Amino acid sequence: MRIGNFEINVNSRIFIIAELSANHNGSIETAIETIKAAKRAGADCIKLQTYTADTITINSKKEDFLIKGTIWDGKNLYELYQEAYTPWEWHETLFKTAADEGLICFSSPFDRTSVDFLETLNVPAYKIASFEITDIPLIEYVASKGKPVIISTGIATEEDIELALDACYRMNNKDVALLKCTSSYPAPIEEANMIMVKDMAERYGVITGLSDHTMGSTVPVVATCFGAKIIEKHFILDRSIGGPDASFSMNEQEFANMVKIVREAEKAIGKIDYSLTDKQAKGKEFARSLYAVKDIKKGEKFTPENVKSIRPGFGLHPKHLNEVVGAYANKDIEKGERMTLQYLSR
Repeated sequence: MRIGNFEINVNSRIFIIAELSANHNGSIETAIETIKAAKRAGADCIKLQTYTADTITINSKKEDFLIKGTIWDGKNLYELYQEAYTPWEWHETLFKTAADEGLICFSSPFDRTSVDFLETLNVPAYKIASFEITDIPLIEYVASKGKPVIISTGIATEEDIELALDACYRMNNKDVALLKCTSSYPAPIEEANMIMVKDMAERYGVITGLSDHTMGSTVPVVATCFGAKIIEKHFILDRSIGGPDASFSMNEQEFANMVKIVREAEKAIGKIDYSLTDKQAKGKEFARSLYAVKDIKKGEKFTPENVKSIRPGFGLHPKHLNEVVGAYANKDIEKGERMTLQYLSR
């Protein structure tokens, strides 16, 4: 999968996405500064969300449309999305800002009109949000554009995931990635289930990663260890500016720290390799080996008292100790001399 100039595969470094979402709080200046801060913090990409309240829901006060049991209680869906949306007339400026900063930029569309709009901006990829994974017609339309499709699985059953993947494949689009996501804001760490990152990769044969709503950097690091190749976190200049997503978003310092430890975790994972690096091989000098620990005369018997396994490691391998003990010296050997099988006579 290639997004812009970033190649994502099982051997690549992790693609780190800063999610702008509603964290502009209604100000394009704040949105622009947030993009610049994301670059400073080490993000590879900034992601937007493209909808209006009218393209995602209707303005209704009926019970079904009232939000309950979340940080957004007291609002109806229309009010939330009216507050949170990113004006479409900002997009061109925000995409240009990202490009000027050297960041990849794409978005989550929420209906066909937003896809059509994003196509005019030549987006390099699309993200399907967790709550849209069941919108098979939308996924088909997105996949038909031939761009990489990243799908969050926050509310998905196995059947939902299979239906979404099949929708992409029907459109002859196999550039698909799945992100493990817990659709709770903020998400409890005990519900992260990062082992799913590895399982989904094996089960569905796709690139996998994390769309994270937990607090802190622990879950992204665990995701890294389970093979995540994409990590997405909500990003904000300063939580004090407020907004619908502020409480579970990382500020610049926190995001930069996450990037740092994720990159360190990537290096620590390494590869399966039983050979030794030059430094490790040098360390063998401090291993044990067989040395004469007393002066030994020619013809004298080797015993546990005059030959021992000690540091350093320049002598005979300790596995030969039983072979040496009981044999006889064929030459004078000084205390501190490395043992060798050539010194043995029977």
